Amino acid sequence: MDNAILSQIDERGVARLTLNRPAIHNAFDDSIIAALSAELRTLAKHAEVRLLVLAAEGKSFSAGADANWMRRMAGYTVEENRRDAEALAELLSRLDNFPHPTLARVQGAAFGGGVGLVSCCDIAIGSPRASFCLSEVKIGLIPATISPYVINAIGPRAARRYFISAERFDADTALQLGLLSQCVEEEQLDDAVETCIAQLLNNGPAAMQAAKRLLLDYQNQPLSDALIADSCERIADIRVSPEGQEGLSAFLEKRRPNWQRGD
Repeated sequence: MDNAILSQIDERGVARLTLNRPAIHNAFDDSIIAALSAELRTLAKHAEVRLLVLAAEGKSFSAGADANWMRRMAGYTVEENRRDAEALAELLSRLDNFPHPTLARVQGAAFGGGVGLVSCCDIAIGSPRASFCLSEVKIGLIPATISPYVINAIGPRAARRYFISAERFDADTALQLGLLSQCVEEEQLDDAVETCIAQLLNNGPAAMQAAKRLLLDYQNQPLSDALIADSCERIADIRVSPEGQEGLSAFLEKRRPNWQRGD
């Protein structure tokens, strides 16, 4: 279990969190959930981190719940099940609210909770080998804890279908639904991820954090005077911030801003 999750940060500030249980298709249990939550909490506070890549080793992205964990859960009381669900809910919330951009590299199948992890990322790039299934109803359960994030990713109409049908759908369908942002051939997957990383690293780190927070705060909110006033306050604040001033100066002076690499 020591190597079930791999975490590293490169010299650019790109954090990579990798599920490393390929023999069981990167299925997770309560201990993996706790470890992922703890690592996300650490990375969110790390001063050098600018973005996060969520990846997996082997042919599958994640099969969702581990079979042995499900066997244990079968004997849980309602209260024990609630605590178990709350731990997964905390993990999903930490990933969804991660302060920096998040990118899922989806090289293979994602089932159940694995779909939830992809749904919580800002961007998801997959290969044609990626496939998805919300399979919970096949065994008499529901995708409850992941549902807010999956519905937000694919929309309520598609969620109605796949929540109750438990159909497996391919990468092209996931792209059409918006679960995947991009689908490329398997041999191009790493290049596509690196291209996306390079694009993100061109942008102001604080600005990306503020833009992500803007989206999370404003989505599904009705247009109101208070919302408009808040948006005006946010742009005024960021314009006079050190990063905002540097970005404007760099644009007007036709030079690179100080957060971009010179090579």
